[in-house]
Amino acid sequence: MKITFYGHACVGIQVNGVHILVDPFITGNPKATQIDSNTLEADYILVTHAHQDHILDVEAIAKRTDAVIVSNYEIASYFGNKGLNYHPMNHGGSWEFEFGTVKYVNAIHTSSFPDGSYGGQPGGFVIEGEHKNIYIAGDTALSMDMKLIPLRTQLDLAVLPIGNNFTMGVDDAIIASDFVACDKVLGYHFDTFGYIEISHEEAKRKFFEKGKDLMLLAIGESIDL
Repeated sequence: MKITFYGHACVGIQVNGVHILVDPFITGNPKATQIDSNTLEADYILVTHAHQDHILDVEAIAKRTDAVIVSNYEIASYFGNKGLNYHPMNHGGSWEFEFGTVKYVNAIHTSSFPDGSYGGQPGGFVIEGEHKNIYIAGDTALSMDMKLIPLRTQLDLAVLPIGNNFTMGVDDAIIASDFVACDKVLGYHFDTFGYIEISHEEAKRKFFEKGKDLMLLAIGESIDL
């Protein structure tokens, strides 16, 4: 399983030869100008919630690649009504895709489309594939619901927001990693704009002091699990 960070809360996942894109927000991110969204491969696009900084490039990429958009019922139907391929889910449900199993799990945040219309309830994803399991938290506060995840799935990586202000920050993300029983964390949703700028050194130090590994990838950088 290969994971690539495309900036903000956008990650690419390659598993079993399938390309998965999560929350594509690239053309509107001034820090991701080196990423050409027109060249990104996508068989599936997973969307955690409807905010613009998570859906901006969904439609354009899905039209070009014919990707299947996977999200809550409201978001999936929204794109389905535009003639795009979609697979609706809701909290607690899971589905066996060609690359592995996806479960839609709780997140605490808001979710509305840029025009203010209802975007369903926000969520995160637990993805199991190639004998590797990852948790993509989406935009969320620290939640006791996270403790449910390791009751079903032993994680190899947790992708957690750490920018604070709109989501949990570093200190809560450390607790979240305890809740999901995963000490290997990829941080995201930080530095994109002023409200969520962080000190990388301090964040890494805090995780290290708790015996955890925080990875802060450069935009375009990848890791292999």
